[in-house]
Amino acid sequence: VQLVESGGGLVQPGGSLRLSCAASGFTFSGYRMSWNRQVPGKEREWVADISGDGLVTKYADSVKGRFTISRDNAKKTVYLQMKSLKPEDTAVYFCKALTLAYWGQGTQVTVSS
Repeated sequence: VQLVESGGGLVQPGGSLRLSCAASGFTFSGYRMSWNRQVPGKEREWVADISGDGLVTKYADSVKGRFTISRDNAKKTVYLQMKSLKPEDTAVYFCKALTLAYWGQGTQVTVSS
C-alpha cells in the first residue's frame, strides 16, 4: 500500500489549495478514503471522508462549507479542495483508507499572511 499526498504549500488567509493523494497497492474503489490533519504536538484530526463510489461525503464541522473531498477511481486519486483557508487550517495533511493501517508522508499546508 502506498499513499502519496501532494499539493500543499503556503497560502494567504482566504486563499485556496487543492490537495491530491495518489493511491496504489489496494483496490482503491473498494475503500472509503479520508483526509486527516495534524499540528505538531496535537493528535491527528479527521477532516473528511468519501465513500468508495464517491457518492457519500462527510466533513468535520470546522471545515464544512469550505472544503470539498472528491475522488477519481480511474486515477486512484482522492482530492481535497480547500477554500476560504484560515490560519487554523495550518497542518500536515494526510490521506488514508479508513480500514487500512497505512499513512502517507503528508503534505504541509501553511496559511499565513
